[in-house]
Amino acid sequence: MIRVVVSNQRGGVGKTTTALTFARFLADDGQKVLLIDTDPQGSVEAALGLKAQRHLAHFVAHKYALSECLVPAHEKIDVLCSNRETLQAESALMGAQAREVVLQHLLSPVEKTYDAVIIDVAPSISMLQTSAMVYAKNVLIPVDMDSLSLTGAGASVTAISQLNQFINVGVKAVALLPTQVDRRMQMTQIVMEALKAFGEKYGIPVVNEIRTDATVPKATRSRKFLVDYDPDCKAVQDYKSACQQIRDLIVNSANGQAAA
Repeated sequence: MIRVVVSNQRGGVGKTTTALTFARFLADDGQKVLLIDTDPQGSVEAALGLKAQRHLAHFVAHKYALSECLVPAHEKIDVLCSNRETLQAESALMGAQAREVVLQHLLSPVEKTYDAVIIDVAPSISMLQTSAMVYAKNVLIPVDMDSLSLTGAGASVTAISQLNQFINVGVKAVALLPTQVDRRMQMTQIVMEALKAFGEKYGIPVVNEIRTDATVPKATRSRKFLVDYDPDCKAVQDYKSACQQIRDLIVNSANGQAAA
């Protein structure tokens, strides 16, 4: 099963677009996907124009059944949306025993319904993000062409390292995904070189870059998956290659752990 958290401690790097596009890539390949948003800003619900009746807080804090909280976004994609009430879920977790494994406890019984679980988290360290990482084990880090984005990626890697040090759960950064890449810009060259060095230092693969594409914000404003808005745009083509690499890295890693 594919489980992955999409994280960067810097906002605006393309996390939600990446989570949505990876979910759709897997769905188009015939897999049933659960997409979870843990960001109180509710970006996934807004990006797809969904109208959820219940949100993450109902599932985590109020103990509603998962099926009562989902909204379909595609025939093979169910979404657990987030909103401002997610802060209540955070508060509930803070006082819970074994809070780091709460999502693992809640999601494990329903895993048989899905082939993949993708979790989009807020650009900040939180208990929900920690719990999501413990559950998924794999963390995908989008990095746009800004030095602060690279700093945010470093913060995510540090959080992973500290989590493994404290509770030894085997969380890993599965890949770095360069986003909003414009090779004509000097800053792009600087950040890409730094990102490559960063990946080599920490043993994290850098996957296919996603070029800057005006289609991306247009698709968001139209409340559509990128591939539905313009299947031929350059961002879709780039994401196809990147998503294939990401899926292979996650599957191969899981197979390696099973063999070990």
